[in-house]
Amino acid sequence: MPNVKNILASIRALGPERLKLLGVITGGHFAIHWFQQLFPVVLPSIKSGLALNDVQVGALTSARQLVHGTLDFPLGMVADAMVQYRAIFLATALVAMGAGYVFIGISSAFILALGGAGLIGLGTALWHPAAAASLSNSFPERRATALSLHGMGATVSDTLTPLGVGALLIALPWQNLLALQLVPGLLVGFLVWQGLKGLFAQGETHATRSTQLREILALARHPVFLGISAAKGLAMMGRLIVMTFLPIYLQEHLGYSPFALGFFIALLHAMGTISQPVLGVVPVGWPLSVVIAANGLFFYTLMNITYAAVMDVAGSKIQASSYGLASLVTEIVVVPTPILAGVFIGHYGINSAFVLAGGFVLLAGFILLPLNLYRGSKDSGPS
Repeated sequence: MPNVKNILASIRALGPERLKLLGVITGGHFAIHWFQQLFPVVLPSIKSGLALNDVQVGALTSARQLVHGTLDFPLGMVADAMVQYRAIFLATALVAMGAGYVFIGISSAFILALGGAGLIGLGTALWHPAAAASLSNSFPERRATALSLHGMGATVSDTLTPLGVGALLIALPWQNLLALQLVPGLLVGFLVWQGLKGLFAQGETHATRSTQLREILALARHPVFLGISAAKGLAMMGRLIVMTFLPIYLQEHLGYSPFALGFFIALLHAMGTISQPVLGVVPVGWPLSVVIAANGLFFYTLMNITYAAVMDVAGSKIQASSYGLASLVTEIVVVPTPILAGVFIGHYGINSAFVLAGGFVLLAGFILLPLNLYRGSKDSGPS
């Protein structure tokens, strides 16, 4: 079995410190996506419990995106400038997300729920730039592979979480379920902090502020960065619409139970993103399962490749900043999209939201086609 031996030898060659970093960050990413995928499964219960309309439901998703999108870039710059504190960044991300759900669970008004959704977005912004930069700097020769393994933690969690949450919603009121989320936030946050403590103490030196800003400005003008950002923004518009209103469609319009809703969301993340326009017109039953499975097939793979491509053209000292900048220019643009979809639903019915989502994703594909993406690590700023 020479192939197995070669693989094992390659893994051992990475060294125990890099393997520990990859393992802890991948495990933490599993927990991050527990919190992220809890949201769509419990969203119909929040809508019913707080008597929200479709525009307000869209606004909850937009609040997450607004905080996430606006803070990804500045927090990425801080993560680049304060490498030694990345373990604290990553641990705090988990605590913030757990606290956000507690806030939503105890809320009796829409405005308070918006604040909780914002805390969940804060956790996302604290985690992803610091985690992606740590892996990118530690695995410059295997950047896309490391980010994809990090993404595997998300994919596994995205598949298992909806099933678990759907089952828990049968046994617990949604408010109680959300109130319990501070426990895993604190526990996993502590484990991540302990696991990474010391790994960044002698980490890579950061760039001076002037050098950092100069490289960020150069990256912002790079054609690969601009093309990927435009395509990613459009794809995220479609994704957000589906993740906000597919649960509403399944539970309110088709009458599925919370556990069945969890099954469909798990199926979505287990598979693909190629059939969004037909979600609103596909027959109920196994055809719906096939379409939802097709909806997730390439999403996380494409996301990891696009972020790796951005980091390829970014300097080695602005890896977290490059991730944050990519999020800033895409996540802010997509903030009003769920609200827009809610307006469409009010005028044209829920099927129109999925047609709108499909149009955004198709346009993203056309933008990506002509881009010249390349592999490799940049040791200096963009050329």
